[in-house]
Parts: sequence; structure tokens; C-alpha cells
Amino acid sequence: MDAQGRGRADDIDPADQWVLNPNTGEYELRLGQSAPQSGVPAPRRPRPSEEAPPARGRTDAPGRSRPETPGRAVPPPRRRRGAPEEPLPGRRGRRPAKASKSKKVLLWTGGTMAFVLVAGAGAAYFYIEHLNDNIASVSDDGASTGGFQKDKAINILLIGTDKRTGKGNGSYGDAGSVGHADTTILLHVSKDRSNATALSIPRDLITDVPDCPTTQEDGTQKVIPGTQKVRFNTSLGQDGRTPSCTMRTVTELTGVKPDNFMVADFNAVKTLTSAVGGVEVCVGKDLDDPDSHLKLSKGTHTIEGEQALAFVRTRHAVGFGGDLSRIGLQQQFLSALMRKLKSNDTLTSPSKMLDLAEAGTKALTVDSQLDSIGKLKDLGLELGKLNTKNLTFTTIPVIDNPTEKVKATVVLNESTAPQVFEMIRNDVSFTAVKEQKKKEAAAVAARLKGTKAPASEVRVRILNGGAVAGSAQETLSWLQNEEGVTKSENAGNAPASLAKTTLEYAPDQADQARRLADIMGLSGSAMKPGESVTNDQGLPAMTLTLGKDFEGAGVSLTAPSKAPEGVQKSTADKVECAK
Repeated sequence: MDAQGRGRADDIDPADQWVLNPNTGEYELRLGQSAPQSGVPAPRRPRPSEEAPPARGRTDAPGRSRPETPGRAVPPPRRRRGAPEEPLPGRRGRRPAKASKSKKVLLWTGGTMAFVLVAGAGAAYFYIEHLNDNIASVSDDGASTGGFQKDKAINILLIGTDKRTGKGNGSYGDAGSVGHADTTILLHVSKDRSNATALSIPRDLITDVPDCPTTQEDGTQKVIPGTQKVRFNTSLGQDGRTPSCTMRTVTELTGVKPDNFMVADFNAVKTLTSAVGGVEVCVGKDLDDPDSHLKLSKGTHTIEGEQALAFVRTRHAVGFGGDLSRIGLQQQFLSALMRKLKSNDTLTSPSKMLDLAEAGTKALTVDSQLDSIGKLKDLGLELGKLNTKNLTFTTIPVIDNPTEKVKATVVLNESTAPQVFEMIRNDVSFTAVKEQKKKEAAAVAARLKGTKAPASEVRVRILNGGAVAGSAQETLSWLQNEEGVTKSENAGNAPASLAKTTLEYAPDQADQARRLADIMGLSGSAMKPGESVTNDQGLPAMTLTLGKDFEGAGVSLTAPSKAPEGVQKSTADKVECAK
């Protein structure tokens, strides 16, 4: 029984299960006998016949007595729920007031471990050290950004391998697998933590794997040669490739450089689902897949352990029977797991929290920038700010490989995939998350609406504010010779670099600004109402400053604002049934 049920039955508040250890003088978590206990031993209690030696400068544990010494008061019995608070003798100040229910929930959590894990931060020092010892890490080999930062968008690469190590896993598929990237998700969390996108990468996607500098077990460096036109899943395991190779492959494929990576094997699914007491999934028809050993009747089921592993591995029983159908099933499973992790049933159960921290730290291999429980906790606190309704699952848009007669692999859908990558690079949400942002976006978009002056009447000075050398002259030539903007001039370098290209104009130049924005593919946010400047002819002109985002004359500067038509997506807060 979890703490919520047990505490209410005995009229014990969960916060009151933190008690004073007489040997350390610190408060520690004590679970009732009915609760599942962690495999880590608690500090040894003296037997009834033994007397614990007094700790210098400490008070005794409540309920335990010893002979009084002059000038030293015996502490009162432990306060019952609802009784007035008493100060502890021998310690300064008073005990903090009892926390509200919501704060007690936070007391248990401490922070959600990356994407699917929760790191319990309230345990004693010896338990934190034990969790640190559980964590396995490997070098990122310089392939990451150096680790996530609290004031920036976060990109975490989640990799599930098909390695069959561990009890009961040898019977699944290829028992001799080196551990390829069987399931890969790029998790992007927005800078303001209001939304996130989980982008699945098909394992059978044909792509290029770049050269990979890799740290060997003896500490030496080895460059593993890249390969072209191969399955994405070979970016891990093949030829000794490590997760840093998968990270480099994702960067080359999407243009997004991950901050960190996490790798999980088959055991992770089994232990994590058991730690939370199972997750609820829905199937829209009877499923029977002898390859994955999954057998479920139509309806809702709570699955954990081996059955959960079978669920995320099945593909022949759903959709078209291929890897893309399995990806949809895995996204449904992860949504269900996220909902369970954020539920009160999990957050208010100390036994589940400790089991989850234990299972999570044993199940993962992380990069060297994320190799302690403290770092995982910090990441979890950032991810915990996210509302699951704003977590969107989607898949890289692909089409069947046109070079194959028997369809076994896929290639990028060049009409939609680049737009998806650009949305993630530009921190654009796949879901509408804030009404205020909608209003602001509408106001910005309104700058593009209205009459447009003829190109021949547009007067503009062009500055290079961070683009490659020669961009201002290149743009000038293109505008004058191809677009008819003859009243334009090269004004040299801007006084400071800009990340984004901007167009500043006076109110009476709005029609000229709209014409130039239309020609150059500028967004409303790039248009900056302000003041005009005087050009070489002594006439008022607008100022176009080419920023670091400028990719060349004639290349549109408008980032996509919504997912392209046909891109499948779902959000983590909704229950969907596998079909």
C-alpha cells in the first residue's frame, strides 16, 4: 500500500514520517512496515537492550529516553497530527510550520528525472551516494553542447537499444545484437518550458553517419569512419560506435545539436513500469503478436514488466505491421507513463518514489555531462515545469525508399521534414500553448497586412550585421537587378551583430516595408517600426540589417509557424487506443 493509503488509514500525515536519527542528528524518511522497502539499508537502530551513545550537541529521537543529565531537558514525545507545535530542545528556532498538501507533494518529488524518471532528492546522504553509484555514464566525445542550461531551450536525445542483456531478455529477437539505436527520440523543451516536442526518428531511415571520434575503454581516442546511405540504427553499436555517434548523426540530420543523451535497454521498460505500479494503455482491437509475446483484448489494460516490454516491441499486430506503426505505439506508451509519473498516485507515494529513483538510476546510461543524481534532479526540475497537454509526439516525415522493390527502409520526405526540423531549431511549438502568445503573434503578423508600395519606390540601406562577408553587396545586386529595388544602397557593416535579420522603418514607410518583406520573405517579427535614416541622396530610407540567420540573397527568412499538413502528432495528456 502506498503512503497515501497507509497514512490516511492510520491518521498519519505523510510529512510526519520524517523523523530524527539520534546518531546523525538529521531528519530521515521512515516508511511503515506495510510499505515496500528500498533495497538500501537504513541506518542501524540500537536494539532494546542497547543504549545509543549520545551524539554531541544533538537531541534524542522522539519516543526514546535516557537518564537525564543536569541542565539538559528530555525532549517531549513526538507531536501527533493536529497538536500544537513545540520547539525541539537543544536546537535553535522552531520546526517549520506544516506544509500544505501541494508542498508535501513537492517534498516527495524533488524533481522529475529526464522525461520518464523522478530523482528523490529528500533521502539521506548515504542514499544519494548509493543512487550516484547506480548511474552509468560514457563520454559525449564533444558531440553535445556541453549539457543543458536552465535559461535555454533543452534538447535531450533518448535512445532505446535492442541489446538483449539482462534477465529474461535473451529470448527476444537477435540475442547477439551489439545494441543498435532501435528507438530514438529527440526531446525538445522550449526555452520558457511551456511546451515540448518528442520527435521520433525511424530506425530504418536511410541517412549518413558521420565520422565519430570515440573514447575507448582504455581512455584512448579512436575515429570510427562514417558511412553513407545506411540505416539510422547503425549509428550506435555498429563498428564500435557509442551514443556520441548517434548524437552526431542526429545533429547532421536535423541541424539540432543535443545537450545530453540517455540510453535505456529492455530492462528499463520493465523496471520503470513496475516501479510505478503499471501504466494504463488502450487498444482498439484484440492484439496477438507471437513475435513480441503480446496478447491483449480490446479495451483498457494496466501493464508492467514483461507485458509492458512486449507492448512497446510489438509491430506486427498494429497498423501496417512495420516500424512506423510500432513508433506510434511507443508514443502512446510514453504518454501513458508520463501521465502516471505526474499523477498523485505516484507523487504522494514515498515507496514508489524511492523505487522509481532506484529503478531509474539503474536503467539508464547517460552522457558524462549528466552523471550524477544532482544533475539529473536539476534536469528533472526543468522538465517538471511542463504541462503534459503541451508535450507533442511526432515522427520525422518519411516516405518509402523509392530505390527498393521490396519496401524495407524509408527516406526523408523532403517536402515536409525540413520544416519540422526548422520548427525545432527555432523553438516553435507544435501546439498552441498560450493565448497571450497568440495575441502577440497576431499583432506582429498584422505588420505584413496592408498595401504594398511598388518595388521601384522602396528606399533601403543595407547593413551586414552578422551574415557572411559580402552578404550586403550580394543582396544589393539581387534587389536591384532581379527585384527592381533600384533605390537601395550598401551601407557596410552594422555597429553590432544581430542573431536575426531586421527591417526598421518609419510609420510613413510601412507600405515600402511590406513590399520589401514580401520580396525577402521576412516575418512580421523581423519588421521593426521605428525611425527612418537618410540615404546618400539625402532622402529618408529604411534600414535592412542582415543577421546571422541570413542564408543568402533570395532565401526566405520566414520560419514556419505551424506543423506542415499531414505530419502526424499527438499530445501526452490524451489517451489514444492502439489499432
